[in-house]
Amino acid sequence: MCPSIAHPKLKPLKQLILDVRPDFKATLDNFVPGDNAALVAALREHILRRDGSLLYLWGPPGSGRSHLLHAAAILAESSRPIVHSAVQAVADALVCIDDVEQGDEDELAALFRVLINARDQQQGIIVSGNAPPAALGFRADTASRIAQGLVFEMRPLSDEQKREALMQHAAGRGMHVSREIISYLLRHTRRDLPWLMAVLDALDEASLSLARPITLPLLREILRAE
Repeated sequence: MCPSIAHPKLKPLKQLILDVRPDFKATLDNFVPGDNAALVAALREHILRRDGSLLYLWGPPGSGRSHLLHAAAILAESSRPIVHSAVQAVADALVCIDDVEQGDEDELAALFRVLINARDQQQGIIVSGNAPPAALGFRADTASRIAQGLVFEMRPLSDEQKREALMQHAAGRGMHVSREIISYLLRHTRRDLPWLMAVLDALDEASLSLARPITLPLLREILRAE
């Protein structure tokens, strides 16, 4: 989850705002693939599979793996059940498990059962984690089952690709953000994309709450308050 970035003047004004911004939904179309195009293509194909096969994507927090996993679930939900926990898995479901390394003992035991029975249950499985299968610290049988699937490492975005992703995120919220603001963020702040997107969200909220345009001075105020 992205850290909350607060502006000291926002809280008392939030009650006065009629928020008409469009909700930002993670989709495969609004994901900036960078060097992950092969992964996105494989994911589009995988959500249709009912043969028990597994796709595992891994990378550090902020790499985009949660975006892809939730986008796959949204794309598939009109045609089959979607479950986000192996404990709740049902026949014909697409099982989408994010941050698999955070699973407790019961959840990991349920995941192993799903991996064993997924073909008979006509399920598809998409899992994301923060490390390659062998480095997750799982039991050898669970790790080897994951490793037998399609395994993709998330490739980091270049600065230009991050710029594109931030402009796209802003457009998804109905924001009009100059390239100057995006360039300032990339030059002077942290590098991880979810944090940068959280800054844009806070900038949008401040602009609406304070009835001020989205400008570089307003951005600097928010960053000083962070």
